[in-house]
Amino acid sequence: MCAVRMSEGRSTSDAGLRLLARFGSVGIAATILYAVMATALVKWQRFGLSPVGASLAAYTAAALFSYLAHKFVTFASSGSHRSEAPRFFLLTATGFAVAYAAPALLTAKLGLPPIIAILVTCLLVPAVNFLVLDRWVFAQRRPGKQRDRLP
Repeated sequence: MCAVRMSEGRSTSDAGLRLLARFGSVGIAATILYAVMATALVKWQRFGLSPVGASLAAYTAAALFSYLAHKFVTFASSGSHRSEAPRFFLLTATGFAVAYAAPALLTAKLGLPPIIAILVTCLLVPAVNFLVLDRWVFAQRRPGKQRDRLP
């Protein structure tokens, strides 16, 4: 009986690790897409974009990629785009706001070094995103993928 419990526990933790690996892989791919696109749009002046415009265009493309990859690859969601897309983009906007507010609060108001604000943002935003994507945005899983959830 103990072996059965250990096996079930290992299966649950393995599913959670697979889910985290897919989440991380999509995040890395989206980051690379953003960096390549932003660099290309700035470098190729024929698009007429400023560095800020290039960054926003690349961020938008990376967010769209991220939504689709998380929906179909990370969380294997069967929910509708009508409900999930607005939730995803609300979460993305919230993460963007945190990336703005954390440095403003932690450095300007509290006098902490910028690296602290950067670390807080780098740790807090992905962790919150993962939990909110798992529990709210893509909570409706395709059959057979229900086990790939955090306990």
